[in-house]
Amino acid sequence: MSDIATRYARLSDDFAATVAAVPGDRWSSESPCEGWTARDVVAHVVETQGMFLRLVGRDLGDIPSVAEDPSAAWDAARVVVQADLDDPERAGAEFDGFFGRTTFAEAVDRFLNFDLITHRWDLARATGQDERIDPADIAWAREATRVFGPHLRREGVCGPELTPPDGADEQTRFLAFLGRRAW
Repeated sequence: MSDIATRYARLSDDFAATVAAVPGDRWSSESPCEGWTARDVVAHVVETQGMFLRLVGRDLGDIPSVAEDPSAAWDAARVVVQADLDDPERAGAEFDGFFGRTTFAEAVDRFLNFDLITHRWDLARATGQDERIDPADIAWAREATRVFGPHLRREGVCGPELTPPDGADEQTRFLAFLGRRAW
């Protein structure tokens, strides 16, 4: 298994555990993503899995609806992506992406893995769960943002950078960089 496939497996497991732990009455809770509920966060993450598969001519297939069963929808979506990452030929499928020629696996790492870290925090915050992000994932995600350049601040990506309080920890500073108020 490649480093990318391993990272995706671990992060998608973390996201799955967070989805599975959402209390039934918290799915409509506001998330840190303006205008999105907790359920909307999961829907976005599921939809982006399909979006990246379509870039290489594949799709998620018939998966459960996030509206009906967010946990089953996420589990089904991640199984498809993981299978493609575990297959060297499918993982290496090339396409012309936003930042030039790339492979499916590289795009998953750059975008989907970043989203899994960030949106797991969003979902945890919205639903009252443990919001801690592994410090190694914070370091990895911060480095991943370097390739985004000004595109990180495009409409629908991340909000304007916020100024964290003096003495803020690395997670709070990272989330502030992404436009999220973690304090």
